[in-house]
Amino acid sequence: MFKRTTAIVAATAAAGLVLAGCSSSDDDATTEPSTSATGEATAMAAGGDITMAVFNGWDESLATSLLWQSILNDKGYNVELAYADAAPAFQGVADGDYDLVTDVWLPLTHAEYVDTFGEDIVELGAWFDAAALTIAVNADAPIDSLADLAASADEFDNRIVGIEPGAGLTAATENAIPAYGLEGMDFITSSTPAMLAELDSAQKDGENIAVTLWEPHWAYGAYDLKNLEDPDGLMGEAEEIFTYSRTGFADDMPQVAEWMTNFKMDSEHLYELENQLNGADEADQAGIVSDWISANQEWVDSLTA
Repeated sequence: MFKRTTAIVAATAAAGLVLAGCSSSDDDATTEPSTSATGEATAMAAGGDITMAVFNGWDESLATSLLWQSILNDKGYNVELAYADAAPAFQGVADGDYDLVTDVWLPLTHAEYVDTFGEDIVELGAWFDAAALTIAVNADAPIDSLADLAASADEFDNRIVGIEPGAGLTAATENAIPAYGLEGMDFITSSTPAMLAELDSAQKDGENIAVTLWEPHWAYGAYDLKNLEDPDGLMGEAEEIFTYSRTGFADDMPQVAEWMTNFKMDSEHLYELENQLNGADEADQAGIVSDWISANQEWVDSLTA
């Protein structure tokens, strides 16, 4: 993900990208009870039973899983969601306990899991091709590149607002700071909610702000933002997000496997759905997704055309 001159640091930061998408530890198998879209179990569905693993705290994992749960249930399948951290989710897919997972970041973030379980999981296809770590600013900020941030530090109150200290995104930012001469700026690390609160306040007040962020994230749908260019490639290059299945899934459910293989979701649709789901109670999520599908029916229908 990073340039060769920072390969060792980059590998560590990229492996820690897990913390950019969620705050829970992958070592904890904190699987929550599975649920169907209606909250009720269906004994036998016409299309068969499917269990999708959802990464705890990863917005794009939740959004895509809820979307496909609704689509497939309408097609006669019985889809349940099983919430888990990344490590037990991959283990569950490899063991055949879970059929699908839509949030596999490659070539770096989840490479270790794919290497570990490669013989027991199957790549179906990439649905998002612009997953990345970044420093973002308000869209009307006076600069477009990290190379210009130091000279304009006063415009941003001499601050870069970060997330958790142990996140891979934080490590990448710490790597970029000396390279771009940003040592004179305060790099504030606390938590993702604290960063988002500062971003929200700055947007409402019309103030410039620089924050560490990652794509995909619902904030890009909620606020008018732009990513600062990273000419030295120190924040990392874009990754793709893939759907993986258990072995044998394509034989058991070839139609679903084909749909998932062909699945693509652009950032506009993804961020809109993530933004609507953000902060919603679990009991309200199915209704939110149903309403969103109705508003985007033509695009949703194209996923299974």
